[in-house]
Amino acid sequence: MTLTDEQLLDVLHHVKLVSDEKLATAKDFAKKSHTSLYQALLDHEILTEEQLGEVAAYHYKLPYVALQKINIPNELLRLMPAELAKRYQIIAFQLEDSTLHIATARPGSEDLFDMLAKKAGAHERKISYANEAGIESALHLFKRDLQGLLDELMPKENTGAAPVAKIVDSIFDYAYDAQASDIHIEPLRGATVLRFRIDGVLHDEAYFSKSYHNQMVARFKVMAKLRTDEHMGPQDGRMRIKVRGQELAVRLSIVPQVTGEKVVMRVLARQVHQFNLSELGMTDDNLGLVRKGFTRPYGMLLSTGPTGSGKTTTIYAILKILNGRNRNIATIEDPIEYELEGINQIQVNAKANLTFEEGLRSLMRQDPDVLFVGEIRDNETAAIAVNAAMTGHMVLTTMHTNDAVTTLPRLADMGIEPYLVASTTNIVIGQRLVRQICERCKASIKITHTAKGWVGDEEQTVLLSNISKAMFIKHFGNKATIRVYKGNGCSACHNTGYQGRLGIFEVLQITPKLAELISAKSDSESLQAQAVKDGMITMLDDGLDKVVAGETTLSEIMRVTKL
Repeated sequence: MTLTDEQLLDVLHHVKLVSDEKLATAKDFAKKSHTSLYQALLDHEILTEEQLGEVAAYHYKLPYVALQKINIPNELLRLMPAELAKRYQIIAFQLEDSTLHIATARPGSEDLFDMLAKKAGAHERKISYANEAGIESALHLFKRDLQGLLDELMPKENTGAAPVAKIVDSIFDYAYDAQASDIHIEPLRGATVLRFRIDGVLHDEAYFSKSYHNQMVARFKVMAKLRTDEHMGPQDGRMRIKVRGQELAVRLSIVPQVTGEKVVMRVLARQVHQFNLSELGMTDDNLGLVRKGFTRPYGMLLSTGPTGSGKTTTIYAILKILNGRNRNIATIEDPIEYELEGINQIQVNAKANLTFEEGLRSLMRQDPDVLFVGEIRDNETAAIAVNAAMTGHMVLTTMHTNDAVTTLPRLADMGIEPYLVASTTNIVIGQRLVRQICERCKASIKITHTAKGWVGDEEQTVLLSNISKAMFIKHFGNKATIRVYKGNGCSACHNTGYQGRLGIFEVLQITPKLAELISAKSDSESLQAQAVKDGMITMLDDGLDKVVAGETTLSEIMRVTKL
């Protein structure tokens, strides 16, 4: 954000976008946390990135443009080198009738605007304001040929002179541009394949000669301070690298297999800036329930779902809201995925007997207000967490269960008395991650219901046939023709039609009637029926609402809910 706190306050008072009460809350949080007003407004979910972008555009008297939704021609992107575009926060995004449309997060670079217009052969230029998130999104569109680069750096015959360090740096650079969460270096019989996980799906990115594989693995071992002479056993490690000025934490796993040692790396930004609950996909109704749950002085809030469903990210978004100098917040995690300033984070270390159980026991003696237990895995940890919630602490934690309701009998299975489950649990969040439709190649599909069934896009008609009539009418209405959306595929989304992910959620609050059923050891079906009767919106319902809104596709909802 290029506005100072004073400028931002002045504009917000003028446009009256935020109530005085909420603005005072944000100012107080910013002062206590030594952060900017902009970040405080984001962290407390008072304004979104886009709303703040519109506020800045108003200050500069410029139109606002959301670059995340625009498919920018390659020739315009390349008018300015990526490094300069990032440094000066400038992107040319459209050439229309000899007018070059330029977006910037730092207005005032008149000479650069003129230079871009001249390079594009434009007679006029029009300047719009884009926030830094939009500029960053556009910069990710700079595509480089990774396969060509590796072919250039690694000839088919290994002469022993390959610049392995440069190759590894290039792989991290490309993974960063592709917004990959995981990097796989996978040895095959005759070659090695490099794969990236993007938006939860693995993609083959490049192949190189097997003769370079051991050199590459050795380089990763050195970077992670692992044993380079160990080839028969698995090794785990961590390292920190810098890519484009951004410090990344990398978690590394090496496992020997028949064809050689396979390397898998999880790439994480050390700081969690962009995550808040609304941007993760939580509706206003669910947000209200979650806020009610974590603003109570004690009790448990659980985020549940399978591995990779975004549980920890949801908890971090809550911790950011709770974080302040008036609270002592402590966590015990394995691993620590993001570092949060002002919060006491402890890494599980089995070798030092620092388990979840022992760590939580120790933290209870540290006068905490809020505790985050990375995961409840066993009876002992569950018992200590419940005890902490009973004795005046707010406990945030995660569990691996299929949905929100099954978490309750699961806690009972861990030896927690049902009446304690009912009395200490405030909120249970069930969640999954679905891929978002790429905004740059999004298209609508018309589907019509006839006497013979649905007519239209073949995949969509098959999926619609799996939805009950009552569920269909609930979300789409009793219409003969409906519209759904999909991405056609473009360079921005690797021709998948998807870019980015969002959550689908169900938020279970413990009502008096539900507490009675829990204490009576009722089965999951009875608990689910009561929760829905009490107003819980299921993950399937939330997902179908997002399909209707054009945020994701039917196939994604079916994939993650297993309908």
